[in-house]
Amino acid sequence: MMDEKQELIQRLNADFMTGFQDDADMDELHARLSACINDLIVHNFSKLINLLYRLDVSEKKLQQWLLENTTADAGRIIATLVIERQLQKIKSRSGFQRNDGDIDENELW
Repeated sequence: MMDEKQELIQRLNADFMTGFQDDADMDELHARLSACINDLIVHNFSKLINLLYRLDVSEKKLQQWLLENTTADAGRIIATLVIERQLQKIKSRSGFQRNDGDIDENELW
């Protein structure tokens, strides 16, 4: 079973085609994802919007953070929200996984 960071890396690689290695640390992930997002802001904004929608990043939260941090790097803010949301989904899914070996045979379908 993958740990949270490995699953996060796998998801970011799939969604943003970043090519992160499994041994990348969180600071490196954040920095490279920020750069990727900044590139999308400049060169393919509609793709970024579609990705954020598909990843279920809160539009309201994003707007609030951008308004509160007008001098901050937008790519960094968006990367923070993307990583935060992906980790929430990973934790949520792991909470729903169960080990069928722990279930009484009569209760299995």
